[in-house]
Amino acid sequence: MVLLEFDKVSFAYPGAGSRSLDQVSFTMCEGEYLVVCGQSGCGKTTLLRNAKRELAPAGAREGVVFYRNTPLHQLDADIAAMEIGFVQQIPDNQIVTDFVWHELAFGLENMALPTPIIRRRVSEMASFFGIETWFRKSVHELSGGQKQMVNLASIMVMNPSLLILDEPTSMLDPIAARALFDVIKRINKELGVAVLLTEHRLEDVFPTADRALIMQSGQIIADSSPAQVAKELAGFRERQRIYFGLPAPARIFSELGAVNEIPLTIRDARTCLSKYMQGKTPQTSEFAPPSDQTRPNPVLRGRELWFRYTPDGADVLRGLDLSLEEEGILCLLGGNGSGKTTLLKVLAGIVKPHRGKVKVSKSAKIAMLPQHPQSMFTRDTLLEDLLDSADGDRNAVDSWAKRLEIDEFYDRHPFDLSGGEIQRAAICKLLTRGADTLLMDEPTKGLDAYIKRRLTGILRELNKSGMALLIVTHDLEFAASCAKRCALLFDGTIISEDTPHTFFAGNRFYTTAANQIARDYFPDAITCEEVIACCRTSFTASAPLSRSG
Repeated sequence: MVLLEFDKVSFAYPGAGSRSLDQVSFTMCEGEYLVVCGQSGCGKTTLLRNAKRELAPAGAREGVVFYRNTPLHQLDADIAAMEIGFVQQIPDNQIVTDFVWHELAFGLENMALPTPIIRRRVSEMASFFGIETWFRKSVHELSGGQKQMVNLASIMVMNPSLLILDEPTSMLDPIAARALFDVIKRINKELGVAVLLTEHRLEDVFPTADRALIMQSGQIIADSSPAQVAKELAGFRERQRIYFGLPAPARIFSELGAVNEIPLTIRDARTCLSKYMQGKTPQTSEFAPPSDQTRPNPVLRGRELWFRYTPDGADVLRGLDLSLEEEGILCLLGGNGSGKTTLLKVLAGIVKPHRGKVKVSKSAKIAMLPQHPQSMFTRDTLLEDLLDSADGDRNAVDSWAKRLEIDEFYDRHPFDLSGGEIQRAAICKLLTRGADTLLMDEPTKGLDAYIKRRLTGILRELNKSGMALLIVTHDLEFAASCAKRCALLFDGTIISEDTPHTFFAGNRFYTTAANQIARDYFPDAITCEEVIACCRTSFTASAPLSRSG
């Protein structure tokens, strides 16, 4: 039975020169798991919000969205509120109460359900999500992953038939993201709830989803099973942008020529690699630089840093030491709530440590990209904001805006941009300031894989010209391809720091998908490109890979 239907839906934001959705048509059945993919700004979020009446954006709309054969705008208010659930990108944007149990009960109380029913449903969902131990905690004490789990539970307590999620893991560390995806999978498989999801992390989504919709410029250009989509994208001689967002197993084996049967999971990719390595000798590859390399002088240093937000609160930073060298790229990783953003604020001088010192080179000019890029914009148009940052230098603005593909948005209000577009705009604004030391908090949030590759190239280029970068990120693949050194923050202090190859090769969970696939044969390979190169070297003296995969 058809649950959701888009019938030739078009949509344009006020003042926009083009449509965000252009004649979009598709159907979604009861209990189906559907993932929507595409580059930043292609219309994914707009599509999702048009499926939730209360969140539908203002603008010019054509066509009809049906829910169980009823036009969405004619749907009963109670049905629209309870049966169609929506989880947003940023966890804090959706939390409205003070304690976890209040948050779970909030929606049911607004629907005026009897107290016994509310208590039963809340306790049931708390048990299903495994949040009994923090059931009575303040929401302000929760990590980002816990907050997003509360948001999901507060939606599921309403017993929806359709669960819509807009990049729900964009603010989560890899382990929290996998935990959330596991719960979403259980909701779909065990409870029969249909899932409509947008996501850039496809490793955890493609193996589970029933269908994948590929969007480009507001249109659906592909609608098939994830395996079929991966196979079609792998078969194109010229790589489309969405190809770079495919799971690592698909990219590795498509490059190696196995296009008839593309693996989507790490397990299947390991099986394929084991099969093809039979009778072949892995060639030794040393990606890590010598350990006795001299370290340049630090441009930014924190010594014995301690910090807490309230006098009687818990310590967020606990005697932390950190050094960012000249021409260094240090990627800082760690779980939600480990103190990464707090550390950036301390180093940037936004907040002062309770103990310890921050020492900055006298010649350093520091600029910081905050976790929430909207806070960087104050003018009515993007161009005005960028010119302010560049001291009126239009050439500098045009140069960076073109490279980050935001020059077509000059006349738009910054808050009218999509999540990925405003992230690129914030990075552009940062780069026009002429700083020589950048502190960046989650710079790849909301960016598609192709833009992330371009950003990696830009940052490496700036680094070669003398810029130092300290980057907080949850994106392991980005860190592996961009960083010169990686550090892990845990329990308020840095417990591990090394070169990317040594760092990731020594981890079991906090490592890249490429390393998980190939570590038995090429333990130092941490990117898809490195695994592919190692395989090709090992296969040189043997027959090429079978096309049957």
